[in-house]
Amino acid sequence: MRDLDEVQIHFDSNGLMILNIALAVVMFGVALGITIDDFKNLLKQPKLVILGVISQFIVLPLVTFLFVILIKPQPSIALGMMMVAACPGGNISNFMTHLAKGNTALSVSLTAFATFLAMIMTPFNFQFYGNLYPPTAEILKLVELDPWQLIKLVVLILGIPLAIGMLVRKHFPGFATTLSKILKPVSITVFIAIVVIAFRNNLDIFYDYVHHVLTIGISHNLLAILLGFAIAKLFKLSFENQKTLAIETGIQNSGLGLLLIFTFFNGLGGMAIMAAFWGIWHIISGLILASYWSHTSTKLKRP
Repeated sequence: MRDLDEVQIHFDSNGLMILNIALAVVMFGVALGITIDDFKNLLKQPKLVILGVISQFIVLPLVTFLFVILIKPQPSIALGMMMVAACPGGNISNFMTHLAKGNTALSVSLTAFATFLAMIMTPFNFQFYGNLYPPTAEILKLVELDPWQLIKLVVLILGIPLAIGMLVRKHFPGFATTLSKILKPVSITVFIAIVVIAFRNNLDIFYDYVHHVLTIGISHNLLAILLGFAIAKLFKLSFENQKTLAIETGIQNSGLGLLLIFTFFNGLGGMAIMAAFWGIWHIISGLILASYWSHTSTKLKRP
């Protein structure tokens, strides 16, 4: 069996272009539900903004780096963990927060703010921690990753759709609401279908190597959820906001991570399988956690 660090997930240029478009459409669909007021409301609650940023862009990448040093996974898996940790919160976090009876307005606002910051913070965190750990630094040297190219792609996929979506929402609110209801399920379904097709052509590789990331991926995701919850609890946020921060930190935009992996690392095995597994698992863990919190919240309200 080949070393996982040498395995490539094959994904042709046409598929990559469609993946780019699908992710941009997903972001555009999310942006249709975001207004300038969401950002203004966050600025009125600076504590929530600061904690959200610290949890997602400072603590999670740092703890991921320490976790990598502790467990010493194969370098490509470690790089996949760093990539996922560097990405902003995923758009399904808003749905999860609503299901968990958390602060949905805060979740939407943090998703918007995190996406905005991700244009700089995602490339920075990935490059910083990837080069700080010698085994992953070796891979980065071989790839010769251009940080400006990375920033340009993140801006193209996240920043431009965010700006256009918010403009449409501002000038055509009724149309934006209707379009959002159509686009969200369609775009996410298309995105999932593309990823499934990509891995369908590489099922033998996925089956042979997924056991390498199974325990690590689950542990990493649970660690992210606990980090968000612990930070919110430490700073005495309400339980509603504790749930929100836990979900925002634990539900990462692994789709963006996969896109960057296919674009810059030619589908490097450990990275791609790690990001793909995270993308599947965080939906499962998020739904379980949100359903539990929804159930307990309902029981507490009963006389």
